Amino acid sequence: MRLRKLGSFGAEADTIDPGFGKVWNAFFASQVLVFRGQKFTPSGFLAFARQFGQPEPHVIDQFHHPEHADILILSNVQQDGKPIGLADAGTYFHTDYSYLDVPARATTLYSIQVPKKGGDTLFADQYAAYDGLPSCMKKHIAGLVALHHYGNRDDQDKSSRTVASILSEEQEQKMNWVRHKVARKHPVTGRTALYAVSGSSFRIEGMPDDEALDLLDELKRHATQEKYQLRLKYGLGDVVIWDNASLLHSATLTDPSDPRTLWRITIKEEKPT
Repeated sequence: MRLRKLGSFGAEADTIDPGFGKVWNAFFASQVLVFRGQKFTPSGFLAFARQFGQPEPHVIDQFHHPEHADILILSNVQQDGKPIGLADAGTYFHTDYSYLDVPARATTLYSIQVPKKGGDTLFADQYAAYDGLPSCMKKHIAGLVALHHYGNRDDQDKSSRTVASILSEEQEQKMNWVRHKVARKHPVTGRTALYAVSGSSFRIEGMPDDEALDLLDELKRHATQEKYQLRLKYGLGDVVIWDNASLLHSATLTDPSDPRTLWRITIKEEKPT
């Protein structure tokens, strides 16, 4: 498993080392890890993902893989006039499952069908974003707790392509408000990173809503600067896994008539005891 750097963070390789310890260490060191040109069955992909922890099926259950509910199908393809997967998912900077009490450790995608143009993922390094804050801002946000809920606070228009994927009434009832620190210590590496300051964070405990939104928007603008970003292009069979505790990410829109399909598995963090 020979790693090649993608930028200031991120790494890629053509083979997956059979000793998972090397993959584990490379994952947390690189934040984004890409294995090019792999061949996975649904069961094989799930077995790979489970080495990182316990998968958590997505709340949008109508697009679960028919063989394994832990796999979510992301696709703009339609069969018999019906979508086979979730299209336009996550087209804004966010952190997966930050709207859950126990959030996501890792997300892994397997590229099944690659569009002719676009379909990249943007990542923003939240270690670097936190480190780049002025010391007065670090002191200001130390100990602050954000309130999170499913959704995209910047776009709540259900007719928009950048709104959070629409939930059914039954699915919405499963969603609750949860609490996460704005500056959060990574549960594995121990480094501090800004956490989900874009996407699901809507309020800050003990702060008037207008002040909280101003602060969260200021942090989001800082955290998503181009200097903190990495753009990842997919090839057929690529497997990508990223560290949700230290990154924001955003899908990019594609032409709806340009077919794109991926399988996604999201791994939850270990619940604190």
